[in-house]
Amino acid sequence: MTVRIALVGAGSMGKNHARVLQALPGADLIAVMDPDITIAASVARLHGGQAVTSLKDLLALKVDAAIVAVPTQHHFETSKALLEQGIHVLVEKPIAATMSEARALDALAIEMKRVLCVGHVERFNPAIQLLAKMLREGALGRVFEVRARRIGPFPARIRDVGVALDLATHDLDAMRFVVGADVTRVYAEAKREIHTSREDLISALLRFDNDVVGVLEANWLTPTKVRELTVTGERGMFRVDYLTQDLYFYENADAATINWVEMSVLRGVSEGSMTKLMVRKVEPLRTELEGFLAAIESGDLTNIVNAIDGSRALELAAALTESSQQAMPIQVGRG
Repeated sequence: MTVRIALVGAGSMGKNHARVLQALPGADLIAVMDPDITIAASVARLHGGQAVTSLKDLLALKVDAAIVAVPTQHHFETSKALLEQGIHVLVEKPIAATMSEARALDALAIEMKRVLCVGHVERFNPAIQLLAKMLREGALGRVFEVRARRIGPFPARIRDVGVALDLATHDLDAMRFVVGADVTRVYAEAKREIHTSREDLISALLRFDNDVVGVLEANWLTPTKVRELTVTGERGMFRVDYLTQDLYFYENADAATINWVEMSVLRGVSEGSMTKLMVRKVEPLRTELEGFLAAIESGDLTNIVNAIDGSRALELAAALTESSQQAMPIQVGRG
């Protein structure tokens, strides 16, 4: 099966999608849409497809699916227009600008019986995939804490959102995925130093419904780029470097010889050996797009980030912003 795909939005992320789609079996890039015809034409020349500047022109090309990589404020209207025409949609994160928009998109996709997935690409990092698998298998025993750092310089492309929506949504989804639990309470502090209207630094605490504590740090104020996630538990600590796709395990030597079937209380922690695990390195965006194509063909949504998960990440990011503004913890519900 070959899926006829349109790219809506030919900015930095859109260009990455076009590059990967060009080499992806089962995908045929039919159209590249951008309000700037020069940009659209440039991407189309490199990766295929017809350059267009409007949804009307795009829809005339009879596509099966679309990648929505426009600014966040246009996610809802663009995705809605595509779904209404029976087109499967992968929308870049966050799913929408508000929870009401996110719920409306989810309901529309169900009504139209179309795939709607959200581009939380970090979930497809092979190191994160392996970590989640090992945690599900009990590699750490009880998990105590998950901690994420996503920091670096201010990106010129950002205009309409702050770090909570642009950066923290990545880690909120990844943290929920690896821990296998949902968040019940958040508290955050934020600052605005460079961005003209939004926060460009946020530090947050999260409580998961399985009693795991989350710590999240995101900013555009650090002169070096760090993308890191750690999970600490009874048997030690895992550390993921997103940028290199490396996964490390730091052993708790006091727990190394414990019979975990019989042992119920951790009696000590001491430094043990460090192991770098073998990770089969692949481009996360390719894995994400392969999952999208598979979902279109089979209806199996197992290997995508669905609208419910995308909406949850949006809800949590909004709660972080609200907490920082009110200077108080925020309780968050499910859904």
